[in-house]
Amino acid sequence: MRYYLAPMEGVTTAVYRTQHHAFFGGVDKYFIPFITPTTDPKFTTRQLREVAPEHNAGLPAVPQLLTKSADDFIWAAQALRALGYGEINLNLGCPSGTVVAKGKGAGFLAHPDDLDRFLDAIFTAVPGPISVKTRLGLREADEFPALLQIYNRYPIAELTVHPRVRTDYYKGAPNLSAFSDALAESRNPVCYNGDLNNVHNCEALTARFPAVPALMLGRGLVADPALARKAQGGAAADRKTLAAFHDALYEGYCRDFGNERNAVMRMKEYWSYHIHLYKNGEKYGKRIRKSTSAADYRAAAAAVFRDLEPLPEVTASNL
Repeated sequence: MRYYLAPMEGVTTAVYRTQHHAFFGGVDKYFIPFITPTTDPKFTTRQLREVAPEHNAGLPAVPQLLTKSADDFIWAAQALRALGYGEINLNLGCPSGTVVAKGKGAGFLAHPDDLDRFLDAIFTAVPGPISVKTRLGLREADEFPALLQIYNRYPIAELTVHPRVRTDYYKGAPNLSAFSDALAESRNPVCYNGDLNNVHNCEALTARFPAVPALMLGRGLVADPALARKAQGGAAADRKTLAAFHDALYEGYCRDFGNERNAVMRMKEYWSYHIHLYKNGEKYGKRIRKSTSAADYRAAAAAVFRDLEPLPEVTASNL
């Protein structure tokens, strides 16, 4: 079984990926949060911070593109190939309202004919592996069979299926019946993504679908950075390692942003998931959220590692 880190905007940054790989490992691919290419054929300074080879040195990193323009995808994919990346991932799953309103991400699924032409263009022009991350459709799961017929026309390196529709966002149970159909009917390798918050969930999913070769972990892995390692029989994270990982993240963001204020804001995003690894951590999480200075933040984070023991598993359903 292969384990991937899902791309989570504002969370799984280059700083996070580098430090996670150093402290925990267990991840076969780190998917870089999406880049939106434009008609101007060059990456912005902010985008280069994420995809520059030196910021992903030693990582099995995969960049992700979010666009409905074949021309924009083509130049960006070619530029990423020139930077040394092999696999390029296409985002057809983002449910954000601003993204969907522009017909991108999961919004592209509402226009299957346009999507078909888009895929034909990019697979014709871009050599090398292209993978796809998709949802079941925009509003209804019965949209997916027609979408899968389109996907089956192309040599997709791997099709990651998050078995919800866009309007579900991340709520409700994943549609495992629809995923079963996708696994049976796809001509391309299929990866599962969705609500894999602990080892038990990973084991239950693989027991139900033993043919699945890869799992993509997102919120659960950020909550418990050792999750991929544990799913492969490795050790859980102890409090000392979690504290050291936190400190390395914080220092990395301070260097990246050039100030502690922005680093604190980024770390609050991390804690919105990670606090669920601690029993009775709500009070401590609230203190972190309400911290208004770097000193307040550091004290609030230190209190977690001083007072709380990490749970064996994340059980929170609100991740």
